Parts: sequence; C-alpha cells; structure tokens
Amino acid sequence: MGSDVAGVVVAGEDRFCKGLEMKSPLAGNPPGRPQFAVQVRRLDGATLDVASPRATRIMVAMMNMHAVLGGAAAHWGGPSAFAEIMSAIHGLMFSSADWREAFNFVNDAGHTENGIYALKANYGFAGLTLEDLKHFRSIKSKLTGHGESHLFPEGVMVSNGPLGSSISIAQGVAMADALARKERVTVCAISDGGMMEGEAREAVAAIPGFAARGMVAPFVLVISDNNTKLSGRIDQDAFSMNPSFEALDALGWEVLRCPNGNELQEVFTVIETAVESARRNPKKPVAVWAKTIKGIGVEATEKSASGGHGYPLSKVDQLRAFVEEINGGPLESPFREWLEQMEAEAAAKAAKASAAAPAAKPAVKKDKIQAGFARAMIAAAKKGLPVVSVSADLQGSTGVAPFHKEFPQQSYEVGVAEANMISVGGGFSKQGYIPVVDTFAQFGVTKGALPLCMATLSQSPVLAVFSHIGFQDAADGASHQALMYYAMSGAIPHVQVYAPASAEEAEWAMGEAIERFAADRKAGRTPDSVLFFCGRENFPVSVKPEGAAYAWGKAMVVADTTAGKSKTAVVSANGSMVSVALRAVEKLAAEGVGVVVLNNAIANRPDIQGHRDALARAGGRLVTVEEHQRIGGAGATLVTGLVMAGVALQVKVLAVEGEFGQSAYTADELYDKHGIGVEGIAAAVRGLVG
Repeated sequence: MGSDVAGVVVAGEDRFCKGLEMKSPLAGNPPGRPQFAVQVRRLDGATLDVASPRATRIMVAMMNMHAVLGGAAAHWGGPSAFAEIMSAIHGLMFSSADWREAFNFVNDAGHTENGIYALKANYGFAGLTLEDLKHFRSIKSKLTGHGESHLFPEGVMVSNGPLGSSISIAQGVAMADALARKERVTVCAISDGGMMEGEAREAVAAIPGFAARGMVAPFVLVISDNNTKLSGRIDQDAFSMNPSFEALDALGWEVLRCPNGNELQEVFTVIETAVESARRNPKKPVAVWAKTIKGIGVEATEKSASGGHGYPLSKVDQLRAFVEEINGGPLESPFREWLEQMEAEAAAKAAKASAAAPAAKPAVKKDKIQAGFARAMIAAAKKGLPVVSVSADLQGSTGVAPFHKEFPQQSYEVGVAEANMISVGGGFSKQGYIPVVDTFAQFGVTKGALPLCMATLSQSPVLAVFSHIGFQDAADGASHQALMYYAMSGAIPHVQVYAPASAEEAEWAMGEAIERFAADRKAGRTPDSVLFFCGRENFPVSVKPEGAAYAWGKAMVVADTTAGKSKTAVVSANGSMVSVALRAVEKLAAEGVGVVVLNNAIANRPDIQGHRDALARAGGRLVTVEEHQRIGGAGATLVTGLVMAGVALQVKVLAVEGEFGQSAYTADELYDKHGIGVEGIAAAVRGLVG
C-alpha cells in the first residue's frame, strides 16, 4: 500500500481521499408514511407504504392549474409517466435509516420535477404541504419550474432542466463517493429524450468504464422510455432509440427491463432488484429500461402525439372532469376541498373583472416575434433558395414548424440534441445549403457554443432561431432563462447576434439574412452566421414608425418624444425590451421628460453613429436596458464602442447584476425584481435628467 498522507492513499487502482467536511443541506427522512399511500411488496416479502401515483397525478394537475391561472405554463405528460418510477425510488430511499447516507438522487428529467414536489408534499418532506403546491412556479415559491438547488437546497440535490445536463453530475457524485470509500447508491432518473443528448451519451459510456476499474460507487440509472418528445413520437419524427438502449449491455451496464413502467409493483421490484445488484457489484452499474406512457391517467393526453407535454387545460371549469378521470370518480378530501376552493376563487375573480371592466380600447395587434421567421423562410424557399431547417424537437415553440409543414423534404428533426443540430447545419452549409437551426436560447448558446465555433471556423455558417431569451421563459426558471446569450456567442468571430423587436422585424431580418447569405455564397465569400434571439410572449406585431425603413446594422428610432422638452435622454434596447421601453416612455412623457428610443438590434455590432446622433440631441444622457447579465451584454458593448469613438456620456446600464433567475408567472415580475422593467427604466432616466 502506498503512503497515507492527509487521508490520501493511492496504490494502482486502490484510491482513497477524504473530501472537505460539508453538511448536507438536504432534508432528512420524512416524518412518517405518505398521507396518500399504497402498499408494495419488497423482495424479502415485507410490505412498504409508498406514495400513491394516482395522488401524485391529481396534485400535479391541481398545482399546474394554479400556475396556468397565474399566467405561466406547466408540465403534465412527463410527471404522469414518471409517477410510478418516482414512487418506487423515493419509497425505497426513505425506507433507509437516513436516506442521505444510503442514497444520492439526481433527477435529469427536469420537466418532471413538479411530480416530485407533489410526492414530497405527500410525505411532508422538508416541511412541504399541499398549500405550498398552490404557489408552484410563482415568484414567491421555491417550487420552481424545474428543480433548482440554489432556491430549494433542502429538496433538490442537483439543479436540472436542460435534458441530459445532470447525468454527468451524477457520475461525478458516484465517483466522489468511490474516492471517499462511501457505499451510497446513486440513483439517476432520465427520460428517453434526455438520453439523446450528447452529455448523456458520454456519461453512459463513461460510467461503466470507470466502474469496471472500481472508480464508481453503486450506480442505478432509471430510464423512462415512452417514445415521446415535445413535438411528437421520437421514432417517427427523428429515429428509434431502441438500438441505443439495447447497446447499454455492450457498454458494460447490467440492463433490467421493465415492460410495464406504469405498474407500480413491477416498477418497485425492478428498482429494488437494481439497487441490490449495484450494491453487490459496484463494478457493474445497473440500467432500468422502463417502458412508460406519457400523459397516462387521462385518455386524451395518453393518445396525444406529445403525450400532453405541457398542460392541456386553460380554465378552471375544465379541471373537475380532468382530475376525476385521473381519480376514477369524484375526488375525496382534501382534494375535493382544494378543487372547490379553486372553482370558487375563479368564479369570484371573473365576476369582479366583469364588474370592473373599462370601456374597450382599440386592440393592438400582437403576435410572437418568432412567427416572422418561418414566413421569411417559406418565402425564400418558394423563390428557389435552398433553405433547410434542422431542428432539435422545439420547432413548435421556436416558430419554425410552419416551414416543416410547407417544405417537409427540406426539414430535419435530429431529436433532443442541440449540439448535433448545429453541427449538422454546418454540414449542410458546407454543401451549398442555407441552414436554419432552432432551439431555446439557453440550450443554443450553452450546448451549441463549440459547434458554433467549429462551424464558423470551417467556413460553414448557419442561421439560427434561438427563442425564449432572458426572463421570457419565466415559469421554467433559472435553468431555462438565457441571461448570458450575448456574452456566450457575441465574441465568436464572424457571428452576428440579432434581436428583433417584433414579428414584422423578424420576418424582414430573416429574409434579409437569407438573401445576404445567398449573395455572399454567389460572390465566393463566406457569410457570417446570424443568431436570432427572441422572447416567447406576444408583442405588438410592429414597432416601426410610419415611414421608417429597416436597414441591416442600423439602429432604428422607434420613438422620439423630445420635441419641446428640456429634459431628454436616449434609451437603447432590443428584442423583448423595446416594448417595455416604449411603455416607460409613455410614462415619462406624461411627466414632461422626452426620450429617444433606439432599437439596437445587432447587439455585438452596435450602430455607433446612430447612437451618437441621438445622444447629441439628448445631452449625452444614455440608458441601456436588456434582459441579460450586465457583464458581456449589449449595454457594455455599446458603451465601450461609444467611449472609444470619443462620445461623452452620462450612462446607466440596466441589466441583471450577476444573479441567476427563478420561476415567476410572468416576465414582468422578474423585470421589476431586477430593475429592468417599466419603472426601472423610468427611474434611470429620471436619475439622469435630474
């Protein structure tokens, strides 16, 4: 045996090293059996009370309804598919004397975290109650859209959300336990969609490899295989995952099949067997391959192509039939009272709103910004330009689905694999096509950063639609909120980052980018990659003043209320924040303060001259605003450019100050919290003009 220095022993593969002493923030065992329990049989013949999957589904439906009434989105299909799996895992863990000493639990199916919240409230784990579930996804709740350990450390070990992002952390956790000679079992739950991600595939290859060398503590991977992703059936839209799962055995996993993943006793027996096997032989990790049904519990969502991925209800009067179908009849107490309370509150709210309704104002036509992208892509393809769409499951959310419908022969779905999507797009570019890739901004810039670099370095540029920027993905929480997208992509050479403020601008800008791409190729030049960033909510279809014209690289004046006013300033914004700035300008105009609002659309190549001209009329007073970190953001880039150009400034940069986001019902709540909303902009202008 080698020397033992400060608790470290190394001799060949015999490793030992103590980590720093850290008290686990995770709550200990729940106080007792679940309030809503069912019994399962253990391998030794004993019985065990575990959380009722039916109760989990009812609670998920009810808490989702609260979120929807608040203006947020929610998930139903995933947690319904996982209900039996999670009941089995947690029942087994909580049967230990101290589950924290016996197990690590990592959930890599982040969209199912609400089912785990419901299960934990059933147990009273970490003090959770049914009342806590009613605030799910609200700005005042720690029960965020996906599991966030920075907000709920007593209940969430590893933050999740982006699929495939947590299994590798679980690998590290188990390797650390092996190094410390702790025999805890790491259990990681993941979906078949998550298994398509590159990170997951790397971990799936690495875990058994390291385990065979004695470098991984007992490890159990539980896969929910329902052949369903957000946009439809995996094997029909992309490719079958069966060969990948069948290959687990060859990679070194012991594979236990569970054909009926929504039959609780079968699931429990398989998972208990997996845990015992992993404990007996840590050198052979165990994968449970469970066939599940996404959306199970309600016939309509079971049959849905997406498995009811989101939440299919929008009104309280739809809820009773939904939960009674889950329950198989009328609800018992306390769910009955919960439902009646929600129905009564909704009726009272509707009556109050009707009584207080003001005279109707002319409606401002609104649409999602991303709606313009597909229109431009379709128009370009109809002109004969070789536009192809390469998507990673989110084309319905990013707005490019109409192109897939119109030009299916030029559309590709690579599955839940953003890095692969961008690289595939680069391959199409190399062969003379104009590729448009699409996903949420947070996934595009994190998982796609290296592929974007390599595609650009290989003279294979792409166009990208990266939606749900900043706090626009309010309800999903920090893991989905892209607050670093300019900083992560704007410094890549030959890449332009463009944030249109309206659907009209998105349509013009995408059309212009496609034409510029084609013209550069025809002239023998390599085009720039253009990454389009946009929000998710509805905005005015156009913010372009009458008579104005779009021009690539020029900051458009979208409002000017300075005429006749002595107190003036410039507000520079882009994307979703342009509409917020315009609301602030209305407020300031009523106070006698004039503002020039500039749409600084190309954040990493700002129009310095346009800003110089506007500032000359406003005494050099500038407020920049963005739903992005201040470091590396549009404001920092603009101010640097203006100072280098010799422009004298009085400036306030409004942005997020080094914090992650959190769940909220609406983006406006988060804008206000971080000082970038209407009042934050108005206050910054007031501060400059005195």
